[in-house]
Amino acid sequence: MRTTSGCGRPSTQALFSTSRPNAVALGEGTVSPVLVADAGGVRTLTLNNPRQRNALDLAMRERLAIELGAAMVEPSVRVVVLTGAQGTFCAGGDVSTMRRQSVDEARRRLGAAQAVTRAIVDGAKPVVAAVEGYAIGAGLGIAAACDRFVVAADARLSTSFTTIGLLGDLGVFWSLPRRVGAYRARQMLLMPTQLSGAEAFEIGLADRLSQPGLALDAAMMDARVLAAGPPLALAAAKAILNHGPSDLHAILDREVEDQAQLFATADFAEGLAALRERRAPRFDGR
Repeated sequence: MRTTSGCGRPSTQALFSTSRPNAVALGEGTVSPVLVADAGGVRTLTLNNPRQRNALDLAMRERLAIELGAAMVEPSVRVVVLTGAQGTFCAGGDVSTMRRQSVDEARRRLGAAQAVTRAIVDGAKPVVAAVEGYAIGAGLGIAAACDRFVVAADARLSTSFTTIGLLGDLGVFWSLPRRVGAYRARQMLLMPTQLSGAEAFEIGLADRLSQPGLALDAAMMDARVLAAGPPLALAAAKAILNHGPSDLHAILDREVEDQAQLFATADFAEGLAALRERRAPRFDGR
């Protein structure tokens, strides 16, 4: 709900794994391209290349995919918030690192970017984007792939891919039509489009509008609501929304299967008890 201020699906039991992806060690004194902070079940991942307006170079793409994967399997994390350092989200791909190159060379760069979207979309936990400043090209792709997209009114968003002779990526051909409809997405992807945060909210691209400078605060408010929710039910809902069938009867069958599994969980029993006792539920993902 909007408010102001191709792969196989996992089973419900498999939505929370306890294994952690292999991390890549950073050299001593190296500043991480993605900062990590935890609070109250919310893990905040901050894109950290402010000199380039948090543009995505290869190191940032690879680190972000790793950190998203780690968050998805960390039991203490319920929700992920994505934001950018020093007042801007992400200015897209790092043009300073781009050059004409062979198809094989390009595949590694592109594969690293697509891994970010796969981690957001396939992961069991909700991901909330907090967008201030710029969300250009790949930056817009990341935000659009998230489960909730909070944007500051004065943010600047653009589908700038064709200005340098490239095609949209990071899943925008999947995410944009789902957010704004097929016709508008077609126009945005064929012709470079610039929008303010307010305009993005108006057309349904963003889910929540905040005052300038307050997007992260608004995103954290939403994240805390999600973190208090039932993890298994949210994970199952996300899997259906992202990978479920489009046929009504197949969806009905899917709902029966997932719902039947949820009826057997401790979270369901806790939700019923809390309702009957007129208190807030305490879900723990069992």
